[in-house]
Amino acid sequence: MSVEVQLSTIIQAAVDQQASDIYWLPTAEAYQVLIQATGQLTTLMTLEVDRGQQLINHIKYRSNMAISDHRRPQLGAMTMTVAQSVLNMRISTVGDFLGRESLVLRLLYPDDPVNLQYLVPNQRTILQHQLQQSGLIIFSGPMGSGKTTTMYDLVREYGGQKVVMTIEDPVEIYEPQFLQLQVNPAAQMTYADLLKVGLRHHPEVFIIGEIRDAETAQIAVQAALSGHLVLSTLHARGVYGVLPRLEQLGVDRGTLLQALATVTYQRLLPLTDGTQATIFDIVTDLTQLSMAKTGQLMTAEWRRLIEAHVTSGHLDATVAQQLTGD
Repeated sequence: MSVEVQLSTIIQAAVDQQASDIYWLPTAEAYQVLIQATGQLTTLMTLEVDRGQQLINHIKYRSNMAISDHRRPQLGAMTMTVAQSVLNMRISTVGDFLGRESLVLRLLYPDDPVNLQYLVPNQRTILQHQLQQSGLIIFSGPMGSGKTTTMYDLVREYGGQKVVMTIEDPVEIYEPQFLQLQVNPAAQMTYADLLKVGLRHHPEVFIIGEIRDAETAQIAVQAALSGHLVLSTLHARGVYGVLPRLEQLGVDRGTLLQALATVTYQRLLPLTDGTQATIFDIVTDLTQLSMAKTGQLMTAEWRRLIEAHVTSGHLDATVAQQLTGD
């Protein structure tokens, strides 16, 4: 089997399971190829070291990365046609202390609203209503939970009616009706740099791929306070973890409570019928954020929704236990 054919086979297997990532990880005597799907990391196959490195080199070649450099971190991107659909991928490689290279391939699926299933349809209505105002809307949740897809799904209807600007690292979903900017630190185009430039274009809606540092947090908050609608993602373990995380990034609580419009936490869940759906923990009454008990991550409504879908047969009890901590 050629390297190209084997790579296509691996990617097709990942797509069949709607995986978000494929990993090539070195062990003492082999390469493990693993996939991340619905929050689970599973082994797809084991390859001999030479074959694993051949696949990595082939991906790097297609992604315009330096094939001869096996130690330094590198980033790249490539496309491949899978099942008559063009799939975008972003690539990350780095070598360990023994010089063994690892690679992560992120799968960026074509954004088809039909495939974005809300476990609780009314939650989309709630979020859509929140977009009618200015302010900062935060989408938190683990990697692969569909945060970017959700933001695009909610904002897409504004395309052509309002100026929508996105700042991402990298641009994951192509949307011709949006002005999409891509982070490039080497060209002095960080999140903060692009946000400053973006404000001069006076967009009505900002999508910021991720708030990951103090400067980006401050500018995003100021944009929200100045009348923009700003949507962004943030790493937090639960909806009540968003406010403390933003405070850690240097924004004081009083300013945050003025800027924030809505805070959410989301998970992409495997359903008992074999499909997947997204569920949200949503806080629109921001006084709840200040009243959360120490260590509390989720609302009582989150637990109620999970339990209701276990009772209705949509969710497996084991999945529910992982979500509620019971």
